[in-house]
Order: sequence, then structure tokens, then C-alpha cells
Amino acid sequence: MSFTRRQVFLGGAALPIAALAISGHRVGADEGNIYSEGGVAVDGSDVVAYFTDGAPTKGRADITHDWMGVTWRFASEENRIAFAADPVTYAPQYGGFCAYAVSKGYTASTVPEAWKIVDGKLYLNYSRRIQRKWERDVAGNIAAGDANWPTLVG
Repeated sequence: MSFTRRQVFLGGAALPIAALAISGHRVGADEGNIYSEGGVAVDGSDVVAYFTDGAPTKGRADITHDWMGVTWRFASEENRIAFAADPVTYAPQYGGFCAYAVSKGYTASTVPEAWKIVDGKLYLNYSRRIQRKWERDVAGNIAAGDANWPTLVG
């Protein structure tokens, strides 16, 4: 079987969309409501650093706090203390799952580089490309995500 260049191009263009759809899933109580891999929240990123440093920062494996059934890592003891005192302030919305995916009714993983703080809340996205789509209607996507999130975690 042979493929034309057009078929290869269209198939390749569809792969990222298919990967996003496949990675999305319903989050149940048995899986937890926090995006984690290997029990570590949000790729081991220090979520406090988004607020204090304005940049994604890798957390250290020796500076952690357990919350919501997963381990959160921090770049400094000060950030760990801040999070432990008020985790809801620093934890990303939608449990760290992709804000764009949640706005569309499913969940997907995130990367530390695709982030934005809106009205004092941290939102993460699947990729910077997806983040740009989310940013086309931040208020609308947040409203949709807020409406969808309870049905995704229930």
C-alpha cells in the first residue's frame, strides 16, 4: 500500500490531536483528582514558584509535601512551607490537568512550560500550542472548565 504526500501530511497533522484525545480520560475517585505521574504532582514542578518567580521551576525530590494523595515537590523549604500552610492558593486549577481539555469536557496531561496565572489562580495546559488556543478565550474557557470539572472528578 502506498500513500500520497497529501495523505501522509494530513495523517501527520492529525497525530497531535489524536494523541491529545487519547491521553484525555475521565478522572474518577479511584484515580485521584490531581495530575500526577508515579505519585508526583504536576511533573515535579514547584507550583509556588509560578507565583513567586514567575517561571516554571523543577522541585527537589528531598523537599516535598504530601497533599491530596500525591507528593508535591519544591525548589526551596520556604516554598514548601508556603504550600503546606495554604495548598489551595498554590495548587493548579483542575488538579493540574490541562485547562483547555477540561474546558472541552475531558482531562489531559500538562507540561510545566504551558501555564498562566489568572485572578490569582494557576492554570496549566497540555502544550504551549494548546495554551495559545486556551488563551483565545480565557474567561470563556475558565467558565467552561469550572462547569465541567465537577463532572470529571465525580
